[in-house]
Amino acid sequence: MPALSITRAAFFALGAAVGGGAVAALNASKKKDAPSSPETPASPAKLPIVHVGVTGDPRFSAGAATAVGPVLKYGNPGPISDQLVHRAYVAGYDRRMRHPAWTAEHLTSGSLGDGDSEERGDRGKSVFKEDESLPAQFRARLQDYFRSGYDRGHMVPAADAKLSQEAMDETFLLSNIAPQVGAGFNRHYWAYLEDWCRRLTRSFADVYVFTIPLYLPHKDADGKWRVTYEMIGNPPNVGVPTHFAKVVLTSRPSSPSTPHVPEISTGAFVLPNAIIADEASLESFVVPVEAVERAAGLTLFSDTIKGGSKHICRTTKCEVIVRRFDDAQKRPEMRRAISSPR
Repeated sequence: MPALSITRAAFFALGAAVGGGAVAALNASKKKDAPSSPETPASPAKLPIVHVGVTGDPRFSAGAATAVGPVLKYGNPGPISDQLVHRAYVAGYDRRMRHPAWTAEHLTSGSLGDGDSEERGDRGKSVFKEDESLPAQFRARLQDYFRSGYDRGHMVPAADAKLSQEAMDETFLLSNIAPQVGAGFNRHYWAYLEDWCRRLTRSFADVYVFTIPLYLPHKDADGKWRVTYEMIGNPPNVGVPTHFAKVVLTSRPSSPSTPHVPEISTGAFVLPNAIIADEASLESFVVPVEAVERAAGLTLFSDTIKGGSKHICRTTKCEVIVRRFDDAQKRPEMRRAISSPR
């Protein structure tokens, strides 16, 4: 299937995951947020709450009183969010799929490695490691990827963490890795998109990048929508996302006369975890930020930011540069993502 068709299918799958199309999903959200009718109770009947101090559990501070009721007297199962704070990025870890639920970066021209070359990270000195900060039963393991047929795909690229060797080493923790198709995706088009994100720092003072693995539904022959995905490892341990999203927010002064008033731009791109042709335009992968949020169960930006920002393809060129690092004889080639500004 051509890349454009795949992407359109992915876009509609994003909508289907929340009830059939992005517009329908957004309208449904507005209805849900509407005030309750007089005939409908605004809140459920109040039940007695017992304040229980949960101790001996790393999810709670010692002696903290938590309104969990007697049902959870001996422990609260979650949800648990492992927030991983590193030098170059912050991430939320998905214990069930054993890869990041999301990663977040703040890129600037300085953060990408300007300065003394002796202090910069060297990718050749970094090695993939299991993240021992996570409980053993929820970690991705090195052997999970062995002969799996998938690359160990960085959610935060090593090239974004050149400020120090420590920062670069942290991008090689398996808690920053997800299984990705290698040739044609991780080593090619996905790498082009990562490079595009870095190049945004040439035009914008601040660039915020969210990377989100997704599991999107597809329509089967019987007309029903299902989510199917592979697990790797023996026994099966790590989920293989069907798609990956890059969501960006950029900021720069709106004009020389108003340097303290920022111009905010946002954009979201969803790519299938599959071979993508070099000729595919970046615009063909554009989806609404709201569609990614709904599919991932995340809130990335406030309604004020989303409503007041410009689309990134209106404030800069949405294009990737094709660099086939696995074929040095091929020259870099520009691929226009849009024929005209949005």
